Amino acid sequence: MSIGDISAWHGPALAPPFALGGPVGRGTLKASAEDFLVDERLGFEADGGVAHVLLHVEKRERDTLAVARQLAQVAGVHPRDVGFAGLKDRLAVARQWFTVPSSRAAADWASVEGEGFRVLVAAAHSRKLRRGALSGNAFTLVLRDLEAEPQELAARLAIVAARGVPNYFGPQRFGRDGSNLESIARWVDGGRLPRGREGRAFVLSAARSLLFNAVLAERVVSGSWERLLEGECVNLDGRMSWFAAGAIDATLEERLARHDIHPTGPMAGRGDGPSAESAALEARILALYGELPERLAAEGLEAARRPLRLRPAEFQGDAGPGSLTLQFHLPPGAYATAVIREIIATDVAPTELDDA
Repeated sequence: MSIGDISAWHGPALAPPFALGGPVGRGTLKASAEDFLVDERLGFEADGGVAHVLLHVEKRERDTLAVARQLAQVAGVHPRDVGFAGLKDRLAVARQWFTVPSSRAAADWASVEGEGFRVLVAAAHSRKLRRGALSGNAFTLVLRDLEAEPQELAARLAIVAARGVPNYFGPQRFGRDGSNLESIARWVDGGRLPRGREGRAFVLSAARSLLFNAVLAERVVSGSWERLLEGECVNLDGRMSWFAAGAIDATLEERLARHDIHPTGPMAGRGDGPSAESAALEARILALYGELPERLAAEGLEAARRPLRLRPAEFQGDAGPGSLTLQFHLPPGAYATAVIREIIATDVAPTELDDA
């Protein structure tokens, strides 16, 4: 494989197929940071332990890693000692949680602020916050310069609320203009992964995301992204767990219809996957990516599954003169852009530079 072979990767990564017939209008996303509000939900409270401080931080037009570095400087610790549950968009107002070792009194943290962030709440906690340790994210998004026929827009909002959307990884996972795809190709073509932990993690996660999107894209095209195939690995809604379904019976179909379970796609690595029809489909698509699945397994990554279907909770859409406000809650790892793209085609505001 060479870097010149990756043009076919851009579709699944940056412009995968639509499931609901394409967007019904156009608008501007992130005309200002305040138009993209994210509130991270942990699902637990500070436990009063003495080893760390749990910080609720509001950041504006600042990426998560930059804020973590500033918090580390204030605490007098290495940036790797700062914990956080997930990366949040840079051009946004985001409230998220961090932990720092308790080298400063919790009372001091309540007054800390820096470039693009301020601490809202500080409390004693026993453990470092780990990636993925959250219950989800609540979004309030405003799209400006809206051009959409009201009845078509109302119908699409109702469909998204009822059926959900394909659970694609967003284009920000693949770097600006898909730059991470070139990093993946160089690695598979005999290069080395970046030495730093963050750089290595970005390449590996982008590679797994690419393969997942490719399988999901095929299932969108075939119409099977929201139905179960024989041998499917089935996700339990709201959980990280899954089970092998084997034959698909009426009970599974009924659970699928009420969104209690979902079909899944691969997060490539070492371990078992689906069987029968589902396995054949995945093998056919993954074969198009050469050694990439095997290279991920060789790096010691354990195979996992991700639901193909994403139904936003507490979904509301309110269209006004020239704008659309969307409110919804997504589980960890899901992308707001996956929801928006099935409703409105978005222009990038001129102030947007990149995403975390």
